[in-house]
Amino acid sequence: MERKDKSHAFKATPLGIHEQKSYLARLVSSQRFIAIIALAFLVLLAFPLARSYSRKMVVEKEIADMQAQIAEFEKENEEMKEFLTYLSSEQSAEEQARLNLNLKKPGEAVVIVETAKDNEDSQGENAETESSSGWEKWWNYFFK
Repeated sequence: MERKDKSHAFKATPLGIHEQKSYLARLVSSQRFIAIIALAFLVLLAFPLARSYSRKMVVEKEIADMQAQIAEFEKENEEMKEFLTYLSSEQSAEEQARLNLNLKKPGEAVVIVETAKDNEDSQGENAETESSSGWEKWWNYFFK
């Protein structure tokens, strides 16, 4: 009987390994296992792709902002060039001489026109000083 037990035990081990291999082989070859592995692979790929897409969008936004700034600076540059051209012209030099230096061309007459507001201001000051008494003048001098 010992022989049968030993042979029976010997035969059971190879059958157990064979059954385990077939279970693993069936598990690996099943569609669910393949789908789970594929899904896990896709998830692992999705994170780096999402991160690179996010970076790409940020960079594209920065590029668009920089291009808008470039366009704005180019516009300002053109305006400055036009202003520089105007300042270097004879007309600008003549205008600045007339306004700032009170110069005139030979044969021209200068006329100063007072506006009504200027007249009212000067008349109001004169009327106030004439009607005020001495102490009111001092009060206004120190506290107004």
